[in-house]
Amino acid sequence: MGKTKTTRYDVAEHLRNPEEMAAYLEACLEEANGDASFIAKALGDIARAKGMSQVARDAGLSRESLYKALSGERSPDFDTILKVVSALGIRLHAEAANP
Repeated sequence: MGKTKTTRYDVAEHLRNPEEMAAYLEACLEEANGDASFIAKALGDIARAKGMSQVARDAGLSRESLYKALSGERSPDFDTILKVVSALGIRLHAEAANP
């Protein structure tokens, strides 16, 4: 029996259109349980799928600062999140939580 070869899974390779990107972010928001760095990492996945350089330009940030902000190792400022969300073409919305 031969060895099984595995490769690292990268969700960014599977986010092919805006609908998939929005659905992924929605699922991450539901699972985050208040963890802002988890959401930042999810936005980083979407940004990589769309093209980090283009997202950085559209958000008015340097590519390096965008990578740092969306690494998931820290919680970026909310204004950075808003810039990135806008650059990704995604809208955030609010709804009442179920009691």
